[in-house]
Amino acid sequence: VLAETTQLLEVAQSLQSERSATLTVGSSMTVAEHLMPRWLGALRGVLPEVNIHLQVHNSVRVAELVLDGTCDVGFVESPTVPSGLHSSTVARDRLVVVAAPSHPWARRRTPVTISELAATRLVVREPGSGTRTTLDRALQEYERPAPLLELASAAAIRTSVLDGVGPAGMSTLAVADQVASGALKIIQIDGLDLRR
Repeated sequence: VLAETTQLLEVAQSLQSERSATLTVGSSMTVAEHLMPRWLGALRGVLPEVNIHLQVHNSVRVAELVLDGTCDVGFVESPTVPSGLHSSTVARDRLVVVAAPSHPWARRRTPVTISELAATRLVVREPGSGTRTTLDRALQEYERPAPLLELASAAAIRTSVLDGVGPAGMSTLAVADQVASGALKIIQIDGLDLRR
């Protein structure tokens, strides 16, 4: 992932000629929380004179801000970007379905089926987030009930799942510590691919 930041560094390098150069970066929440601090720290080390501003929104809003020129570059985890934008993959991630250890799925010996997942009320991100879009596309062939909760951040969803509200599809980046500690369980879903 860090090796891919070379492209961002090259773009920012062109700003070096101006003493008061500014780079406005738009980022979706998952990227902003888990990847952007390291990337921007590396950029700061290479170009200390560039003023860096980070705007954090959901993926749809980041694309809008890049299209209208508010942000110079944007980082999203949506499966697609709007026409008119050039895109390049700089990192890969995947979603996993997680639940509290007390949830019945956490004690199953067999994987949950995709149809069972689709029929279950989940804790989800708001429309427009890359996480929500990825999950919705994976389950688009199924009729789905309304969400248990619709929340605007991974931290809020993680807290809800930890409190036993219900399962959720989340980035592995957002739940790695809780899965490692056993506070959350990854639920195996038979045949579901949530790479992004």
